Parts: sequence; C-alpha cells; structure tokens
Amino acid sequence: MSSKRIVVIGSSGRIGARLVRLLRTKGHEAIAASRATGVDVVTDRGLDAALAGAEVAVDVTEAPAFDGPTALRFFTAASRTLLAAEAAAGVGHHVALSVIGANRVRSGYFRGKAAQEALIRASGQPHTIVRAAPFFGLIQHLVHARPHTQAVRVPPATIQPVAPDDVAEALADLAAGPPRNGIVELAGDEAIGLDEFVRLILAAEEDPRRIVADPHARFFGAELDPGSLLPAPGAKLGTGTLRDWLRQFITAD
Repeated sequence: MSSKRIVVIGSSGRIGARLVRLLRTKGHEAIAASRATGVDVVTDRGLDAALAGAEVAVDVTEAPAFDGPTALRFFTAASRTLLAAEAAAGVGHHVALSVIGANRVRSGYFRGKAAQEALIRASGQPHTIVRAAPFFGLIQHLVHARPHTQAVRVPPATIQPVAPDDVAEALADLAAGPPRNGIVELAGDEAIGLDEFVRLILAAEEDPRRIVADPHARFFGAELDPGSLLPAPGAKLGTGTLRDWLRQFITAD
C-alpha cells in the first residue's frame, strides 16, 4: 500500500497520539494537528496550513466535556469547520471516530456524535465513519470522575469494550484505504455488563465502594437500554482483552 499524507486532527488525545505513531511506523506521512500544535478545529486557526497537500484527514477530536449540550455544540462547530476546510484543500477522504450507539441513544453526548455523523453524510465529502465501543480506560476515567460516595450507580447495559490500540489500528488501516462512504463498527470480542466491568475496576484498585446496577443511571448523560452499546452483526473486533488490560493496569499500579 502506498504512503499517504494523513492529517490527524486531535493528535494529542488518547487515540490521536497512538494513531500518529502507528501511521508513521507504517510509512505514512502523519501530520499531528491539535491545539498543542497551533491548530484549532473550531476557529479554523492553523487548519489550512495543516491540511495543505493532505490526502486524508482523520478526526479524533474530543469535546471539552462529556455533557450533552457541550458535546453537541463542539461536534457541530468542529465538523462544519473541518469539512469546509477539507473541501477547500482537496482532501479526498475524511475519517471520523464516532461511538457505537450514536444512531440509537437520543440524549446526552450521543446527540453530539449523531449530529457529527449527519454533517459528514450531508457534506458530500468521501468519508468513513468508525463507531467504536467504549475504551477500557475511558470507563475507568468515568468512574473516577463521579462523586466519591459509598455506592456507584451504573446502568446494567451490556458492552464490548475495546482497547485503544485496536482503535488506532483500525483507524490507520481505514485511513490508508479508499473511503467506505459508510460506517464501520469496532468493538472488543468480550461482552460484559457495564456494572460488572466497573466492579472489576474497583476491585483492581482496592476501592471499597459498592456497585448498584441502576437502569436509570446515566452514561455520558443518557439512559441506556440493555443493548444500546452493542455492535451490529459483522462489526470489526479488536484483539485486546479485558483480562490483559486489567493485568497491565494492576501491574502499573
């Protein structure tokens, strides 16, 4: 496969940093673009220069907060700015990282991701949308962000969490290929209840808080049906396992 000039928008984040490194090891010219490098996808500062000569742009930007209104404002503004800049620069493939459930969950953060997907489809830009399951470390981050009470209330929805390295690998492969003009879903190959996953994390951290499976508890600002975050049949499956991640997590501590 020939080398490409690929701009990673959001290159300083959890996925973006991995993706830049991976693309370079695969022989591509990967351009890191984020606020840290002087690129602001909302105001378009530095964006034209970053996209000059690019064949592919990969959008892995993240909203400054996970609440619904903030996510909706950010993903709407950022997508409009980025897609317009790509069209002006002649970028031939827009790859965007979204979330499994964006087409089903109608509230919270998921509304922002649904709006982002709709703008991409309406733009006419050749594209590939990658809907990923929750990352292993993201669930841990959300647990830590909750108020420290004796009980942690978690929806009992089933998920197939995925390793960040698997997300970066899938994005790199798709960015190097032709536009799908559609959606690719990516998940881990192990299904687990979100409440059970949180219980395993707290046990690994020796955190004494108890888990309460509450169907009305919110995840990214939304109530979930039991299968809201499950991938569709035929989804791409990562190779990183929950067991391996927990082992590394415990060892790192």
